[in-house]
Amino acid sequence: MPLRPDAEFQEHLAQGRFMLQRSRASQRCFFYPRTLEPGSGALDLEWVQASGLGTVYAITVVRPKPPAEPYNVVLVDLAEGPRMMSRVECTPADSVKIGQRVRARINRDAERFFVVFDPDHFE
Repeated sequence: MPLRPDAEFQEHLAQGRFMLQRSRASQRCFFYPRTLEPGSGALDLEWVQASGLGTVYAITVVRPKPPAEPYNVVLVDLAEGPRMMSRVECTPADSVKIGQRVRARINRDAERFFVVFDPDHFE
């Protein structure tokens, strides 16, 4: 059976689990899901549970034409090391700051599951 890392990632999210891939040899986690470790090409990959904690590395606020509300696009450094693109919800788009701690949450649209972040009020 061929490897389908994105499909496996979606299955984990559908089960309510935010998982990352990690190389057994290097112990490095990475994101987005792939068939081999970036850099080394190692094939010894496993899925590990992400803590869900991260820090906002960069932010852009998108201001669409009204009546649509502004939203943000962020890069989040995950506690496990990888950086991922997402958005921070449950707070006004302008209130998100670089360096802010955030916590992952699994969301769903009509077609897929995806990871978004909320401010971590337990810093």
